[in-house]
Amino acid sequence: MKPVTRTLLLMAAAVLLPWLAAVAWYFLGAPGGKMNYGELLAQPLPSATVATLDGKPFDFASLKGKWLLLQVDAAACDTACRTKLYHMRQSRAAQGKHQERIERVWLVTDGDTPAPELMQEYQGTLVLRAAGSPLPAVLPARGTARDHIYVIDPLGNLVLRYPGAPDTKRMAQDLDRLLRASRIG
Repeated sequence: MKPVTRTLLLMAAAVLLPWLAAVAWYFLGAPGGKMNYGELLAQPLPSATVATLDGKPFDFASLKGKWLLLQVDAAACDTACRTKLYHMRQSRAAQGKHQERIERVWLVTDGDTPAPELMQEYQGTLVLRAAGSPLPAVLPARGTARDHIYVIDPLGNLVLRYPGAPDTKRMAQDLDRLLRASRIG
């Protein structure tokens, strides 16, 4: 082989090999699979009527522009409910200066009112009445909507679903990625 031909082949390999490696990495995936911890959802939040605790109608459109962490539970709030409230609060707090971009929402599925000490402990959580609303039943769930924490983007789309007792650190990392990448909300 002539020296000129060999040089051209080496130059072509130097250009093409990194490109081929990048294409293979993209299509075959990085080791460890997905980056996100939560399960991806791609659907709009179903529209449904809910109310504030004092009975006034509430429209989720009033929260457009904010990221939402949403949970569905009864007002009695058992241990699983309190666990979700805690993880939502901690994941939001972990966002530092960006925590104001996130709202926490608790859909109460019955006609009761949560205990005042619980409301005080999780102050800042928007508590809405979903009793009689089809919303909890139409949220995508493995089991029931009570088994999950949902993330809703500023445009009103369901984005992620977490188990009821998530890994707070990994949930906070997902939120951090979303907030950094988002130019809305």
